[in-house]
Amino acid sequence: MNLKISISGIRGVVGETLDAESVAAYCAAVGNLLEPGPVVVSRDSRPSGPALHMAAAAALMSTGHDVIDAGILSTPGTELLVQTSDAVGGVILTASHNPVQWNALKLLEKDGLFFDAERIEELLARLDRPRHHVGALEHGTLRRQDDGDERHVDAIVSLDVISPEAIAAAGLKVVVDCTEGAGGRVMPLLLRRLGVEVIELYCGMSGHFPHDPEPRPQHLEELIRRVEEEDADLGMAVDPDVDRLALIDRGGRPVSEELTLVIAADHLLSRRKGPMVANLSSTLLLDRVAERWDVPIHRTAVGEANVVRRMLESGAVIGGEGNGGVILPALHPGRDAPLGAALVLSAVAEAGSLRALLDRFPATSMVKEKLQLDPGIDDADRWRRALEELAEGGRMDATDGLKYDLHDRWVHLRRSNTENALRIIAEAPSLDEARSLVEKVRRSLQA
Repeated sequence: MNLKISISGIRGVVGETLDAESVAAYCAAVGNLLEPGPVVVSRDSRPSGPALHMAAAAALMSTGHDVIDAGILSTPGTELLVQTSDAVGGVILTASHNPVQWNALKLLEKDGLFFDAERIEELLARLDRPRHHVGALEHGTLRRQDDGDERHVDAIVSLDVISPEAIAAAGLKVVVDCTEGAGGRVMPLLLRRLGVEVIELYCGMSGHFPHDPEPRPQHLEELIRRVEEEDADLGMAVDPDVDRLALIDRGGRPVSEELTLVIAADHLLSRRKGPMVANLSSTLLLDRVAERWDVPIHRTAVGEANVVRRMLESGAVIGGEGNGGVILPALHPGRDAPLGAALVLSAVAEAGSLRALLDRFPATSMVKEKLQLDPGIDDADRWRRALEELAEGGRMDATDGLKYDLHDRWVHLRRSNTENALRIIAEAPSLDEARSLVEKVRRSLQA
């Protein structure tokens, strides 16, 4: 298995394709690429994190950069720290929602933005050239900075679109599942600052994930049970690097992760009008939100860097991805689960319940599956034929793979940014209809 290199990072299985030596090589190239100045290094809680973190810091110091060691810190917390400090970039050791045997490098520019595709290509080119290491008296220094979570929470609570007093007055009870990832401190800290009664589930930051760490309903059985047992107003789940947020309604009813951005955007736009941006694989309910508030919505290729670039170009006030990732440029240009939680809680406090918010939107269901991307499947012409068999008159979009839009339903085929897989995503008014779309496409592709 090779390293998976994309705008979503440089990912591999630890001990097979990613280790301290390869991390050091990449980070030395990063050090040669960045302008002089300090670099923030952080990590999630995976057991492989400490060794890879030290390798990253050592390589950066050997290229003359001072290192700000932020320890275990969420991806959005790291982005904010880079953006608000004198750092010239950042390195985050996290494989996000991938299983524990994986780890990865996420790379930041000095403005807190992820390396884009061009910057990744520039980095890879440097790997093929001798890397410069400074002399003994020019090595960078290492200093700890342990207040990243507090800075992050302070920045969220001070936003004018968040209503701490209203949230506190609502007397909400929330069960939060941080899957032993980097959110184990920041999520309870934020919720308590907002006056919420918090029940912690897997907030120890051990890095030993008790379930599949991707925050999707089928992985959140214990959270669902605890929300029901505790008679909580809602449940919240985040992935290991805390940039994705999933919700559970009162009574333990799971909510699609697609609806996190829908609720957050609807609340934000009620206070601040402006364009929205989302990727092609995000729910069509975002179009309904845009229609409700009479604002434009722009669609991009999947990948946070693609969404952020379009947000900055269009002056968007909110955006994100349907995997539970909410982006508010007024805070920082990156997916942020704690921010999403604060926006959702502000909306719940105003509406009275999560169910009241969900009832504003028509029923829709999404199915997400994947196929191994072998040579027989990795064929764009074959994808097109499979989609065109669904119905006449659909609109084909080749911005990212192929998306076939049939007004109230769609199917999207695209290569994964994080795995060697073809993703098949479909949305339709009912779950049976969405499943049928996926099944028809899969049968055609495998015929």
